[in-house]
Amino acid sequence: MDAILNINKPPGMTSFAAVSRVRRLLNIKKAGHAGTLDPMATGVLLVLTGRATRLSQFLMGRPKEYLATIKLGIETDTCDLEGQVIRQCDVPEIARPQLLSTLSEFTGDIRQIPPSFSAIKIDGQPAYKKARQGMAVEIPEREVRVDAIDLIGFTADEITIRVRCSKGTYIRSLARDIGQRLGSCGTLAVLTRTAVGEFRWEQARELEGITEQDGVSMDRALAFMPEVIIDSNGYQRAKHGNNITVNEKGERDIYYRIKYEGQLVALGQFKDDHQLHPEIVM
Repeated sequence: MDAILNINKPPGMTSFAAVSRVRRLLNIKKAGHAGTLDPMATGVLLVLTGRATRLSQFLMGRPKEYLATIKLGIETDTCDLEGQVIRQCDVPEIARPQLLSTLSEFTGDIRQIPPSFSAIKIDGQPAYKKARQGMAVEIPEREVRVDAIDLIGFTADEITIRVRCSKGTYIRSLARDIGQRLGSCGTLAVLTRTAVGEFRWEQARELEGITEQDGVSMDRALAFMPEVIIDSNGYQRAKHGNNITVNEKGERDIYYRIKYEGQLVALGQFKDDHQLHPEIVM
């Protein structure tokens, strides 16, 4: 089975455990995922099977969308409700215009510090392992892109937002920083990933009911990439990873789906205007 499965990850399960469960349910040997979800989070988890595991880097880079609820008045060491409370704050009265203005400050290219309890590696070790051992963890600021934050609703101490953002954006960090910017503190209470690229939560399959028929082909999953159709000679060259001369003038630094007789053969980039190099041969 060489396909992509859109799983609705249940709460309380690690992404690794979800992948292992898919492997057992479908009796497949090779599987991985295209971007982890925290155990507390639910929603879209892309599980890649067979040769589709080679597509992880491309699907991980797709835009993400989340539905998140921020709890004001507390801050935890993990930046979500599963952590230990490290600070409690008063929550000022917040008017809608002020809230909308604050949220707008977190859109565009922004800088954020990921949580200490994260998978980012520090000195070759995931930060969360150091944090669990009580070691001080200093993670440098990083730039991420938040395309939009929509206000879904709010109460005196909770805010629900929809976030559309780039790979690498920590919603837990957003919750912490938004709370601070509002003159209080905050932590992530609920998180659902509602989209990874074109894969939507509404179409996600429940883990326990997953079947092989739920898989999406590699070609369809990569439909956001432009395609190049090759002839039989090009197919023979592509199979061995050799450059292909094509009629189209291609753009550099982007990947193309290389197809022969309707089938995905490889992924590649143009080395010059008409020379296409297959980098990942299927």
